[in-house]
Amino acid sequence: MLTAIDPAAPAAGTAGSAIRKRHRTTRRSRAALLFIAPGFLLFTLLIIYPMVRAFQMSFYDWNIVAGSVSRYIGFDNYVRAYHDPVFWRALANSGVYMAFTVPPQIVLGLVVALLLNAKAPARPLFRVLFYLPVVTSWVVVSLLFQYLFADSGLVNWMLHDVTHLTSTPTSWLAGRWTGLVAVAALGVWKGIGWSMMIFLAALQGVPKELQEAAAVDGAGAWRRFTAVTLPAVRPAAVFVTVMLVIGGLNVFASVLLMTGGGPADSTQVLLTYMYQQAFKYLDFGYGSAIAVLLTLIVFVVSMIQLRLFRGDQEVDR
Repeated sequence: MLTAIDPAAPAAGTAGSAIRKRHRTTRRSRAALLFIAPGFLLFTLLIIYPMVRAFQMSFYDWNIVAGSVSRYIGFDNYVRAYHDPVFWRALANSGVYMAFTVPPQIVLGLVVALLLNAKAPARPLFRVLFYLPVVTSWVVVSLLFQYLFADSGLVNWMLHDVTHLTSTPTSWLAGRWTGLVAVAALGVWKGIGWSMMIFLAALQGVPKELQEAAAVDGAGAWRRFTAVTLPAVRPAAVFVTVMLVIGGLNVFASVLLMTGGGPADSTQVLLTYMYQQAFKYLDFGYGSAIAVLLTLIVFVVSMIQLRLFRGDQEVDR
């Protein structure tokens, strides 16, 4: 006896399966949103809202007195920054600090990572020692370096009294360029450990088979480094470069504590100048305009870097 088969039955089963799958996806999406919501709420309250508020304040002669009215002045704060010589000096100092600190941190971080990637006794101890400055408070190390570069500090003692490389003690923190050198020395010392850890993680992913094959083919250590290791750590180098450039443009605590932006605003950087205008002179409108301009500068520089690195990768391919 033959049983009639309803052609619509498979279609109904397929539709039911699709509906159940859609319900499962919806439940998972809701669960994911519930987990993300607290962090996103904090990010909105602590990051997004202050940014929007600062952008709004930059168009006003902002009055912090409760109940007072802030006067809308349009782009006057930005025009003031354009004609402000201290603003341009602070921007130049930020660029000089970035140029003084980014290349050494990349090169020295990679060198230290290569050394600590090799099998050696007490390797975990050296990794901790090199990374220790990264987790040390900026306030503590800034005050320490302020003492080291003082007129009667350790650096002058070594250069003048011990090695006699200088005829007189150098007032490191009393000049623009010497002050920037002292601040940059702190930035390099504190940042090597961070770049080292990124490169060290990248070196763990370099295939040992390629290293061994290159050695069998007669490639020396330098040739193996340029042909095998360097291409493998290139993505990490791009990440480190972009992050260090952003960090260099955002230098703040070390300059504020070591030189205070002086003498005569000669070592001001953008963040210390913004801090001074907003919290010392209570000119929050102009301080907010400087903050907005710094954000735009960092964004443009980051986009240029990513475009250049992406172009280099396409050429390599």
